[in-house]
Amino acid sequence: MSSKSSPTNKSAARAAKAAELRAEQQRAEKRRRILMIGGVAALFLVIVGGAIVVTVLNKEEVDAPAAGESEYGVTIGEPEADHTVVIYEDFLCPFCGQLEAQTSEQLAELAADGKVFVDYRPFDLLSSSFGDYPVRAANAFAVVLEESGAEVAKELHDLLYDNQPAEGGPYPSDDDLVDLAVEAGAEEADVREGIESLAMEDWVTGATKAAQDANVEGTPTVLLDGEQVTGYSSVEDLADQILEAVE
Repeated sequence: MSSKSSPTNKSAARAAKAAELRAEQQRAEKRRRILMIGGVAALFLVIVGGAIVVTVLNKEEVDAPAAGESEYGVTIGEPEADHTVVIYEDFLCPFCGQLEAQTSEQLAELAADGKVFVDYRPFDLLSSSFGDYPVRAANAFAVVLEESGAEVAKELHDLLYDNQPAEGGPYPSDDDLVDLAVEAGAEEADVREGIESLAMEDWVTGATKAAQDANVEGTPTVLLDGEQVTGYSSVEDLADQILEAVE
């Protein structure tokens, strides 16, 4: 008996593969929409009889340390500034990347002018869904913070968002993360081993637990003058609310 596939079978296989790809794209898009839960009610996926059901639960009030009072993060500006902003983020979160693109330069200028004190707090939210890149990126940030200081760590923070991968990958390698750290101003000899060996993984775990203890359930979660920013309809709206309040 011949093992060759008939044209009909090949066509059916191609159709099945195309349907599978479309389904995966739809699932990825659904995950992308659901992950933006920082300023609205928490959303949970429940599989019932093979169907995906979205359940909305009331979000607990975020109770986080004030800007500059957490050991997990990096700050810009002076604590005596007119306003404070705390941003909980995951380096893979696309909404965090959008917020960074729309606020980073402006917040840096406002911080330099003494108008705002900003505390960026990266942690791991997404590794359970998308693999280990969120942990590796946060570890690289922590290694640079430890070995090269806050100014270089903030540069790496910005570069990680400038080079943010898609949620589904491909993701930067350890060599790529080392290159970004060096571009930020770190000495390769100071950071390569720590990046490759996940030397600051405990820091990432601690940062993640601290976010959970503060009732942070999604990213980006933003606190303005100690109060969580809520009620926004998009990342652009969130960015506008932040900048209008501190300008």
